[in-house]
Amino acid sequence: MALPDSASPDTASPGSGPAHRADPADPSALAAALQRTGYLSDEGLATAAYLALKMGRPLFLEGDAGVGKTSLAQALAQVTGAELVRLQCYEGIDASQALYDWDFPRQLLHLRAAESAAIATDAAQLEHALYDRRFLIARPILRAIEHSPSVLLIDEIDRADDEFEAFLLEVLSDNSVTIPEIGTIRAETPPLVVLTSNRTREVHDALKRRCLYHWVAHPSFDREVAILRGRLPDITERLAREVAGAVRRMREADLLKPPGVAETIDWAQALHLLGARSLDPERAAATLGAVLKYQEDSVRIRDTVLAELAGSAVR
Repeated sequence: MALPDSASPDTASPGSGPAHRADPADPSALAAALQRTGYLSDEGLATAAYLALKMGRPLFLEGDAGVGKTSLAQALAQVTGAELVRLQCYEGIDASQALYDWDFPRQLLHLRAAESAAIATDAAQLEHALYDRRFLIARPILRAIEHSPSVLLIDEIDRADDEFEAFLLEVLSDNSVTIPEIGTIRAETPPLVVLTSNRTREVHDALKRRCLYHWVAHPSFDREVAILRGRLPDITERLAREVAGAVRRMREADLLKPPGVAETIDWAQALHLLGARSLDPERAAATLGAVLKYQEDSVRIRDTVLAELAGSAVR
């Protein structure tokens, strides 16, 4: 499994000096390249990402929040030396917020400058000048198409509506954007598209059929320990194993929001900052807010997992 989803800018994150450029020969080589960036993938996820790269198909990742879907796109951008462009989906997002917009204030300034200079220009010429490329604001999809190579992360597509899904399907099929005032802009090299979903609703089959699909599960115990040790090298092996074990039991407790890998890392870091070398009941209770985000979940875990931990400490 992988490192957790993490926040990044909604529009673009230029390949901030990708240190690992690679054209992996097989899934194992890709997994090794991803690991050099700090991302630990399992065999299934590495295979899905490898095939998306080689087949030029979008990769659709579903899974609980915090299991590493977003981070995979970030790591793939580093591995391939591509620019990462992120489109964060939300309720009500529309095509203009994903494709392009016109810089109205600059257009207005240009118009006023033309008027004040008393430039003798007919209306058609002036209108043409107002819709010049320099006044165009490239939103994430257009930016990804124009910049090659790029990784286009369409994050949390399940938060958008059906109309936006249909729009995406059309754009991803053509790898081009048509701007009436300018023309059609096509990608020299189609971006690698990674779509993520936390499955708050079902995404339509038409979009899924366009993509390679992979369910990103929570990591195994050993892999989660490895992730903790990789991200927090100063923590003890014992603390990493005990935190991973406690989180594993939390995920089996039918919580409102089971913790993801991101919360596991936060909890281990909080414990380490308080001087913990192992998971003791007092520090575990004090830092529970780093791993659980609902009061009902905290109460349940205090009565079960932490109670068991306290009992073990007494014995």
